[in-house]
Amino acid sequence: MMKTFEDCLVWQKARLLNTAVYRVSKGDAFSQDWALVNQIRRAAGSAMHNVAEGFDAGSDAEFKRFLRYSFRSAGEVQSQLYAALDLEYIDQIQFDEIYSLAIEVKSTSAGLIKYLHSPQ
Repeated sequence: MMKTFEDCLVWQKARLLNTAVYRVSKGDAFSQDWALVNQIRRAAGSAMHNVAEGFDAGSDAEFKRFLRYSFRSAGEVQSQLYAALDLEYIDQIQFDEIYSLAIEVKSTSAGLIKYLHSPQ
């Protein structure tokens, strides 16, 4: 039973994604690209913060809506990772690690949406 948003596995996964994005975007070349740093950090934060906001919204319908926002934000991070890789701000290992975290966020949020759709 989830009593707080911190109990949500999807929030925990999104927190890991957010931390990984912040860490990698501190790199020398990456940190100089202010626009991309800002965009990828906002998307990673959104993946995390939308879970918290939705959890506290007061209804399953609202929670599902915010989980879909979180899902899309994780997808945005995935796309922005390609830009960082193509510009050689990150290496393939960093890309794979963070991309996998984004997949986990998407998978976990999709699973929770499915669960909230089912009769309990």
